[in-house]
Amino acid sequence: MEIWVNPACSKCRAATAALDEAGVAYTVRRYLDDPPTREELAAVVARLGLEPWDVARTGEPEAAALDDLTRTPADRDRWLDAMAAHPRLIQRPIITADDGTTVVGRDQASLDRVLSS
Repeated sequence: MEIWVNPACSKCRAATAALDEAGVAYTVRRYLDDPPTREELAAVVARLGLEPWDVARTGEPEAAALDDLTRTPADRDRWLDAMAAHPRLIQRPIITADDGTTVVGRDQASLDRVLSS
């Protein structure tokens, strides 16, 4: 299992605490220090069954990079490029279980889903 975290984020700390409590082994990726590639982002978004704009943090100062993008398939690649260039735009925490189940672990239901996989 892998979890992408920002250690300053309370949701990330809660998710890692839940993983610890469940006794599962996991790898932490501090995605601001070790940003995912565009290809990794595309794979995660696909496993989530979402679009890049669904997992973008549009309230961050770096969101200016998204200003001219539409939420359409025509701009999908540009969203991925912007998020790869500005990893602070990526929603967190993102957890991928060994079986490929992937969630944005911001709530208990999402955490339960990945823990049961």
